[in-house]
Amino acid sequence: MNKTMLAAVPFLGIIAFLHSCSASAEDPALERAHRLLKQHPVIDGHNDLPWTIRGKTEGLGDVEAYDLRGPTSGQTDLGRLRAGGVGGQFWSVYVPPSDTGSARVQLEQIDLARRMIARYPEELELATTASDVARIMREGRVASLLGIEGGHAIENSLGALRAYSDLGVRYMTLTHSASLDWADSSAEKPRHGGLTRFGEEVVREMNRLGMLVDLSHVSAATMEDALRVSEAPIIFSHSSARAVCDHHRNVPDEILRKLPENGGVVMITFVAAFISPEFAEASRPLWQEFDERSKGLTTPQERHALWLELKARMPDIPVTLGEVADHVEHARSVAGADHIGLGGDYDGNDSWPEGLEDVSGYPKLFAELIRRGWSDADLAKLSSGNILRVMKEAEEVSSRLKRERPASTATIESLDGGV
Repeated sequence: MNKTMLAAVPFLGIIAFLHSCSASAEDPALERAHRLLKQHPVIDGHNDLPWTIRGKTEGLGDVEAYDLRGPTSGQTDLGRLRAGGVGGQFWSVYVPPSDTGSARVQLEQIDLARRMIARYPEELELATTASDVARIMREGRVASLLGIEGGHAIENSLGALRAYSDLGVRYMTLTHSASLDWADSSAEKPRHGGLTRFGEEVVREMNRLGMLVDLSHVSAATMEDALRVSEAPIIFSHSSARAVCDHHRNVPDEILRKLPENGGVVMITFVAAFISPEFAEASRPLWQEFDERSKGLTTPQERHALWLELKARMPDIPVTLGEVADHVEHARSVAGADHIGLGGDYDGNDSWPEGLEDVSGYPKLFAELIRRGWSDADLAKLSSGNILRVMKEAEEVSSRLKRERPASTATIESLDGGV
């Protein structure tokens, strides 16, 4: 690395680079992982950095105050993205389901994320198509995509959905931790038994727009209905395997088996509570208490303070990188190598497996999979190949559907008889 290159890399990135070089020299699997990720960078399905910025800057969304060029207090900054071999990132523009005026806050979060991306043109660029992503990664920057986390943000309006699409949003998680008037969440008792007729229309309109249907957070019945209705591949932007860890946020095997027919991708997440059965069991009461007590909270600072209060009661249960690899391997064995990806959920949680504490850890996971006998071809699909294919296929479906039908004017009242 010459002096010019050093000047262009954040200090933390230099330290991570030198550390990785030293570690790679001692570990052939890690060295191979770094080589592979240079050719096939990770496209990660979910990172909550925009919400972290909102919270860390007293709700102001001050992207200058939360400077990504140096070390941050969270799990994400430019140096660690580089060290982790990340070439594409879906930035979650999350808004809590309990927020009043969700559409206003949603617009603010989209604005925040776009301002964040624009602040670092040497490192980040907004991407809205698969070809954008491929080009930006070839240029050595991080292709930055936007994903809405929870259909509460559209406030039962397909017009709002289209407006978000026009602003660059490329996926929407159908629910978050609360069921909607048209879809059931995995975190609550069923209200509808999956999607209502309006919920199905939301999926159809997302197909027409080319917006990926994200099924993380939704109930198994909602997963089934979305897979039945969707003409484009779906994604799970940040979910792991329920057969390995029985948590409602994870994907059952009967759904994983249906991914090949749909063409979709499950992007394995690293959240400790979704990875380790022991951690999940110990943390379940705390999550339930958090979900209940946070319903009346409207600011990220309040929600973070509540979680820190509850986390202090959490027993120390180590979770390993190998357990994450177990989820990846299980998803491959059930759904196939063409239907897996990664969605860390960094800056959205506080508990991580050892070795995957921040966005710099991806090479370590790939090294573990290499030790388990994974081929470079399957690793390339996991890192970015599969999600790029899904994006391309969704764009092709969108192009066809826009020729076949106009924008839907359906309302929840016309389809479901009111709420």
